[in-house]
This record gives sequence, structure tokens and C-alpha cells, in this order.
Amino acid sequence: MAKGLFGALKGIDAFGKTMEDVKVKTRTGAFLTLLSAAIIISITTMEFFDFRRVNIDTSIVVDRSRGEKLTAKLNVTFPRVPCYLLSLDVMDISGETQTDVSHNIVKTRLNDQGLPVPSSQSSELRNDIDRLNEARQNGYCGSCYGGLEPSSGCCNTCEEVRQAYVNRGWSFSTPDSVEQCVNEGWSEKLKDQAHEGCNIAGRVRVNKVVGNIHLSPGRSFRSNAQMYDLVPYLREDGNRHDFSHTIHELAFEGDDEYDISKAEIGRGMKQRMGIQENPLDGSQLRTSKQQYMFQYFLKVVSTQFRTLDGKIVNTHQYSATHFERDLSKGSENSGSVHVSHTISGIPGAFFNFEISPILVVHTETRQSFAHFLTSTCAIVGGVLTVASIIDSVLFATSRRLKKGGGGVSVTAVSPAYGNGKLM
Repeated sequence: MAKGLFGALKGIDAFGKTMEDVKVKTRTGAFLTLLSAAIIISITTMEFFDFRRVNIDTSIVVDRSRGEKLTAKLNVTFPRVPCYLLSLDVMDISGETQTDVSHNIVKTRLNDQGLPVPSSQSSELRNDIDRLNEARQNGYCGSCYGGLEPSSGCCNTCEEVRQAYVNRGWSFSTPDSVEQCVNEGWSEKLKDQAHEGCNIAGRVRVNKVVGNIHLSPGRSFRSNAQMYDLVPYLREDGNRHDFSHTIHELAFEGDDEYDISKAEIGRGMKQRMGIQENPLDGSQLRTSKQQYMFQYFLKVVSTQFRTLDGKIVNTHQYSATHFERDLSKGSENSGSVHVSHTISGIPGAFFNFEISPILVVHTETRQSFAHFLTSTCAIVGGVLTVASIIDSVLFATSRRLKKGGGGVSVTAVSPAYGNGKLM
């Protein structure tokens, strides 16, 4: 019974066998066999390398993050603005204002050749003030000269008097008439630094909302409208102060990049994708005018990197355009076009950033082993099938040619035996 059952299964055998005696082996078949083996090995090797290769897939989703902060990393050189004149301010649409940011910010004084001034830091004035305060008696209480007094009620330094003026909304234009400034030698120090430049570098934390970063003279303040206290040392008096600048680096970083390992992963993926350079890195803008404004408009896009081992690194990219304006021209006429600047401006470099609502996700991917195995089987089967078809066609064609050639030869020679007898 069992033998009959298994015997019946022979009828569905899809791999019929031929006897060794009826197989015909040819040189053409041998050549096709070697060629097929070479093709299979080559394509399978390429498929294996493709299987091991790590690819990056990019997708775009809606950015659902809320309440986050950005870290703006900057390194900008102003060759014709002394450090005492330069102020870093941050404002955003939420109403938060950071005035004269100094935390995590380093100002380096530069000489005429653009080299750092030896043994000099941006806090030199402050160090002199501290030494002067130590020499004063404990009961000393300086006058604020009508400015808005601090909580202590005293203005013991020239800087405190200046800040009191700013808080009151006044311009601090006469430091020589202030006792504290005279004792500290404020005017002399400013004159000594008048020919210097300044490099400002560091990181500043900003809210992830629409805002701007100002590198401008003096301290900013708000009243009914946005205004600035322009220090009196930047006027049309023939000095060489202007806001020509070089942006060595300007980037927006995420909190993940404070982790050294994640920061390294982010830099590596950016380099692989060719996006490691920021749009404004290395930019140089020049002007010979003192009353000149540089504006940059940045669109910040949240970016996320996902690695094969499951690590996630959040960072940011941005696109940038810029606009320049001569503040000494209130309006401009160009043919039939009249341009009027209704918003007053101040000289400086202004980085206005806007947050994009999308999140760009870059994910590392690799082919599955099942895909590699399926591709390999397809390669082997496909190459052998095509080679078998070619071999069959060539073999059949060869046999037809041989048969056709044999018939012609017999017909041609038969007349020679026409008068003879065939045995």
C-alpha cells in the first residue's frame, strides 16, 4: 500500500532526471558554465556589500516638541568694534529679553592686525573695579546721579551708574562727570581701546520660538517701544568704528549635543550626509559706513538622527538670507520706486530666527538577512535559467546547421555515382 502511494507521487516530480548516457556535453556548455559562475559570484558579492552597507532614509514629520530651548553657538569677529562697545542681546516673541549676555560668552580684544591683545581679557575693566572697591571703605555708597537705583540704593562703580541710566531710559553720554568713572579711569581705558577689534564667541540659550540675537553697541531696553541706548562713542565724528564682521561659526544645537558621545554621532552623520557646514560659516561682510545694519533671517529646522543601535540625537539646521541697510538714508528713490524705512534701526549685526514646524528625521537602515537571502537565490536561479536557455538555443542551432550541411554534401556527390551500382 505504502509502495503504491509513493509510486504514485512520481507523477508530480518537477525535477525529471536524465540518464548519464544520454547527456551531451559541449565546449559551449562548459564556457557558459564558467561564465555563469563568474556572474553569480560577482553579483552575489555586490549584493553582500549592499547588505552590509548602512543607508540613511530621510522623512519629514510634524515637530510636536513643546517648551524646548535652543543653544545658539556663535563665533564672530568685529575688526573695528572694541569689546567695551559690543553688546549681545537676545529677544523673543514670548517677551523674554536677555540684555548684555555674558554667561558662557567670551570677548577677546584684538589689535590692528586682528591678533589677540596679549595678557588681556574682556573683563579687564571689571578686574580694575574690583581692586578699587577693595580699597574703599565698607560704608561707601556712590550716587546714581538721577538714574534708577538698584536694590542696594548705591552705585559704587561706573558700570552701575551706567546701568542705572539705562534702566531710567537715559543715554550715558558723560562718563567724565561721574566720580566713579573718573576714579576708575573709564574714559582713558576706552580711548586706549578705540582702535581695537573684538571677537565674541560662546553659547547662549534661547527659547524655541521666534526671536532674534543682536550684536550691537550699548545696552538694549524696552519701554513703550523697542529702543536702544546708543553709547556716545559711535557717532559721525571720523572714527573708524563700523560693524564689518566675519562669522566663523553660527549654529543651533540641541540639548543632546551636550552629551559628548551623542555630539560625536551627530557630527559623524552630518559629515556622511554632507551637511556638516552651516550656511553662514565663513561669511564675511564689509562696510565703510558707521551707521550700517546687517540683518540675517534664519529658518531653523529641527533635525533628528536615529542610529542602528537605537540612539537618538536631536539637533538643528537652518537656512539663511541676509539684508543690509544704510541707516543714514531714511528713504530711497530708484526711478519710479520709492522705498521708505519706517522702522528706525541701529548699526550692528542682527540674527532673526524663526522656528520651522517640521521635523526632519534621518534614520540609519540596513537590508534584512531575509532580503539578502532572497536576492541571492534570485541571482543564482536567474543566471542559471538564462544560461540554460542560451545553451539550448546554441545547441539546437548547431545541430540544425550540421544536419543542413550533411544533406547538401550527399546531394552534391550522388551524381558521381550515377552510372555505378550500389551494393
